[in-house]
Order: sequence, then C-alpha cells, then structure tokens
Amino acid sequence: MSEAPGTLFLNRSKRRAKTLAVHRKPTMSDVARLAGVGTMTVSRVLSGTVRVSAETTQRVQTAVEQLKYRPNELARAFRGQRSRSIGLIIPYLYDPFFANCAQAVTSVAKEHGYSVIITTSAEDPDTEFAEAEHMLERHVDGMVVIPSRFRQTRLTRSLFGKTPVVAFDRPVQDPSLDVVLVQNAAGARRIVEHLIEHGHKRIAYMGLSRSLFTINARFLGYRRAMQDAGLASDAVFDCTTEDDTRRILKEKMSGKDAPTAILTSNTLVTRYILSAIAHFGIRIPNDVAFAGFDDFDMAEFTAPPLTVVRQPAQEMGRVAARLLFDRIARGETPRTGNRIVLPVEIVLRRSCGCKHRNPVVIS
Repeated sequence: MSEAPGTLFLNRSKRRAKTLAVHRKPTMSDVARLAGVGTMTVSRVLSGTVRVSAETTQRVQTAVEQLKYRPNELARAFRGQRSRSIGLIIPYLYDPFFANCAQAVTSVAKEHGYSVIITTSAEDPDTEFAEAEHMLERHVDGMVVIPSRFRQTRLTRSLFGKTPVVAFDRPVQDPSLDVVLVQNAAGARRIVEHLIEHGHKRIAYMGLSRSLFTINARFLGYRRAMQDAGLASDAVFDCTTEDDTRRILKEKMSGKDAPTAILTSNTLVTRYILSAIAHFGIRIPNDVAFAGFDDFDMAEFTAPPLTVVRQPAQEMGRVAARLLFDRIARGETPRTGNRIVLPVEIVLRRSCGCKHRNPVVIS
C-alpha cells in the first residue's frame, strides 16, 4: 500500500533531518532543502514579514523542528534586522539593589519579546567601556546601564552611535543620553531631619566612596540637614568591606564624641554595619539609633525593624527599560536626553527610636 503524500513528506523529512543532525549544525539552506522550498521562503516564514501559504508555512515549521534549527541572530543583525536583544551593564550582582534593578529590566524585555545580555563593570570605568564595546559588537538593539564612577565613566554618544542607551540610578556626563534617577539628596535630608527630631546631635554618615554619584548625593542631603540644624557633619567613606567597616565602627563608638545615630549610604554598607553592631553587642536604638538608605527584604524582620529611605529599585529598572524600548521603536537618538527623577519614601520602623508597632510610610 502506497504512502499518502503528506506522510511520505514527513517520513523523508525525518530521514534527512537525522542525517543532517549527525554531521553539523543545520543552516537555513538545510531547512529550505528539507521543506522543499527556497531559502527566501524560509526567511519569510521565520520573520513573518511576508504572507506565506498555510501549507508551506507548516512544511517550513516542521523542517525547523526536525532539524532543531535556530536562527543566527548575529547574521540577522548584519542584514539590518533587529537582534531582539539588549545589553545591561551593572556594577555587580551581590548587592540586592542592583539585582532587583536587573530583574525589573529583564521582565520588561520579556514583555517585548527580547533577551537580555547581562554583565558587570566592578565599578571600573575601563571594564565598563570594554563591556559596552562587546555588547555593541554583538549588535544589541539598545543598552541599559548603571554607570560606574560619575566623573570617570567613558560612556558617551560617540561610543554608542545610533544605538539607544539609557542610564539609570546614576547619570553620565553626556547630556544626550537618557537617565532615570531617584531623590537621593532629598531622601537623605529627610531621614536625617527625622533623627534630629528624636534629639540626636551627633549623627554619623557611613558610606562607600564619594566618587559614586548616589553616595555623594546622599551625603550632600545629610550634610544639608546637619548644617540647617547647626550641627557638625561626621562622615566616613571607607566602608568597602566588612572588616574595614567593623574597624571603623569600633573607632567611632569608642571615641569621646561617639555618634548617637548612624545613617548608612546603601544596602551593602547597611549589611556591614549591622554585622559590626552584632559583633560588638551594640544595642539599637538604645546605644545608637540606626537608619539606612534603601529598603531590603529582611529590613522589617531585623531586631528591631530598620528605618530606611525606600527607593523604587524595581520601578527605576522598569522605567529605564520602557524608555529604552520606546527609543528602539522610534529609532531615536536625541541630542538632549530625558532626565526622569523618581520619588522616594521614608519608612519609619523602630531602629530610629520610633515606638510604633507597624511601619509608617511617609511619601
């Protein structure tokens, strides 16, 4: 009994697919030969740019599945088509804040049918520049970046050309690039004012390097609040490791003018300070009141719960990614980029000296 035409095609296709799979990675020409069509027809089916008959489409899709063919995105980019990928450069992934930002960017990318290539700069401008070049070599359709040190970063429009770029969390010096920030100075100022309202006069600011835009901006807000209250600033910018932070805190708390309250610059320093406080048996808020810039998952469950300035990490990542995809869709490379500043919230818990049982959020 003879085979039906459709069955005959499928059986022959399977035999050919098996033969090809043994020898090498399949190509578009292999798909075309297996489906009995031209390579242009395969391209049209895969791109969806031109209508192809249902029967032909089915044959191409069957061949693609049997060969396990995957389109070469780089080759498509060379042909002027989009690679359907974006690049994301962040300082490092061990800080929960940066990880949350990355999660938000990838979520928006998935909504647009894009993949994300993620890499880190380790806060080094040269590494950052090299990683951006690698991204461009891979023909990403756009890039989202948390820049490294503000006055040292080498990210400019001349590097990216017509590829859309959005910086977030920290700005770049090139005004043609879009940037999404939060109210760093205002948030720090407000939380210091709250500590002053509790009666504190010796408030220490403990942070990473001032060469980081966010750390410096928060320090300026802290300093403004202290100056307005007629108080002396007391800032340290060397809390770069857990051991260094422990040593610095020991020196601070053993001096005759030991601080009665501490504000940390970001989540990483908050973790270091909490570890040092536990090591030395310092009681919060009895021995020292405590507040940190940026909220994190366990802040509500520490003993006591931590008062923080909550910045919208995920919202910032989403806004930056949506702005990028809007640029990609429009094909825009503006002379003057957008500057979006998102609000922060003050979350009052008990580490600052407040007595309420539940958090109080001040917008």
